[in-house]
Order: sequence, then structure tokens, then C-alpha cells
Amino acid sequence: MTTEQSGSANEGLTGFAHVPVLLEEALELLDLQPGKRYVDVTAGAGGHLLRIAEKVASGDAQHPSVIGIDRDEQSLRTLATKVPAGVQLIHSNYEDIRSAISKYGINTISGGIIADLGVSSMQLDDPYRGFSFLRDGPLDMRMDASQVVTAAEIINNLSEFDLAEIIFRYGEERHSRLIARNIVKARPLKTTLELAEIVSRSLPRNKKKGTARDTSHPATRTFQAIRIAVNTELSSLERFLNEAIDLLEPGARIVVITFHSLEDRLVKQIFKRASIDCVCPPRQPVCTCDHKSKLLIITRKPVIAEEKEVVANIRSRSAKLRAGEKLG
Repeated sequence: MTTEQSGSANEGLTGFAHVPVLLEEALELLDLQPGKRYVDVTAGAGGHLLRIAEKVASGDAQHPSVIGIDRDEQSLRTLATKVPAGVQLIHSNYEDIRSAISKYGINTISGGIIADLGVSSMQLDDPYRGFSFLRDGPLDMRMDASQVVTAAEIINNLSEFDLAEIIFRYGEERHSRLIARNIVKARPLKTTLELAEIVSRSLPRNKKKGTARDTSHPATRTFQAIRIAVNTELSSLERFLNEAIDLLEPGARIVVITFHSLEDRLVKQIFKRASIDCVCPPRQPVCTCDHKSKLLIITRKPVIAEEKEVVANIRSRSAKLRAGEKLG
């Protein structure tokens, strides 16, 4: 998938072809090897999954060497027409990776797991999904259309205080209180452009630096925050990371691409915890935690997109990739 929001004032209203972010870097760090099994837990439009399948897919759908998981059933239906034999697609939240693959008798992953977080181009370009602040559509933002809570529920029903807390915590938006106050005054809101306009009017005008990495729409942080809340993304990510590391066989790898600091910070923290032998408080004289390292961190610093990729695909500007390898 691509970046978590369209995020650019220069995006315009034309559609984007799906362009996977950090594709070659991710495939290299996965260290693809025929005969091993790989799972893409954010299959989306198949940008990473199809390339993985080209190199290692074998067997059939009941004994797959490549598995694609996604919360978005619509994306999976489209992807199903493209995948070769040896690939199994599963409609599930990636936090439930263990139960999803266990249905096929799979309890460990021998090759690797990749997660490319955020919203796909297809989701952003469909105004009826409600993810984009540049296309008028309903306040939805659900990655899984079967869930009950929508962005409209949060925007129109939460208190001003709770709304400000979500925008500040998940969007790291320092003007969250003013934005929440103006949203409450204008309720009920029905469309994405209504929300984007209120957010834009709530922020002071700042001059843009004009480079690809720092050009962003005023509503980016607020839309990100609401989307994270709707889909409980951070709690899902935490559970997924812990489950995924446990599922890996020794030598198998995990690759995670994030698009904002909250996600990246969480990945960094969980990778670090999994890579050390003791998690006791620093001043405790004797270790009592019995914690053992189980992950070798391959990327000491996150891999970011080169400038030419950022210019070609503005959504890659905030991407960060981290990878680790399961220890024996």
C-alpha cells in the first residue's frame, strides 16, 4: 500500500495508479527464497504481494506458499483476478494473523512477513470510502466495510474534549482543540469536504517550503487521526507485531513500512524489546524477567525513499521501513 493519506496539496483530483512504496528495498530485505512461505498482511492492490508471488509462489490455494491478508474485502476481490496458483487471499484484520493462517494448517512462517501500513491508492481514489480530503464523499474511513463505527459516528457524536484528544493523540495536531471546537459548532457533518474545510479554516496560514517531503494539506493530520480511531490501527498494529514475531521460524524476516511517527515509533519499540535479553527496570540489580532476545534488527535506522521515488510518488515521502530477522 501507499501512504496513509493523500497528504499533498498538489495531488489534485485525478486518480493515481497504484504504486507500491519502497518495493525493491522491501523485497531485498525479505530475502525471498523459493520453497519458503511468505505472508503479506496488507495485500491491498498487490503491489508487494504479486512481486513476491513471481519469485516464490508454488503449490495451490489450499497449500499456499504466499498468503495475502487484508481487511478490505473489495480490494481482495480485485486482487483475486490477478494472483497465480500458490497464493491464498484471506479477508481478515492483520492483528488476527495467527488465526487467519491456522485455517490452512499453518502455524509458523518460514520465509517472512511484510506489512505496508496505511491507505491504498484505490481506497483514496474512491470518494465513497471517505478517506480523502480532496474528494467529496461520506465520512466513512472504514478499512473493513463490515465494521459498525464510521468517521461520521466519531465526528458527530464524541464530546469536544474527546474529539480534541483523538486529533491531538493520533494526528499530533497542535491545533486540535480549536479544530474540535469548530467541528462541534458545525455539526452534524456529512461529507469529507465539509470536514476538510472546517479544519483548513481552523489553522493559521503557513508558507510552504515547497519541497516534495514537506508539502501537505492542512487536513492531513486530522484525517489521519480520525482514520486511526475508526480502525483502531495502533492497537491492531501492536498485537500484529507481537504475533508476527512469534510466528516466524528462525531465519525468517519481518518487514514493516510505516507512514507516520506513531506507527514508526511503535514498530521501533517492539522490535527493540524483541531484540534484547532483559526488560527489567534499568536500576534493578538482578534480572527476574526471564526475557530472551528473539529478533535481530537488520535496519538500525529506518530505510526511507530516495528523492527520485518521492518525486515520482509523492505518497512515499513519509514512508519508513524497518526489518528484523528471527533468531534461533
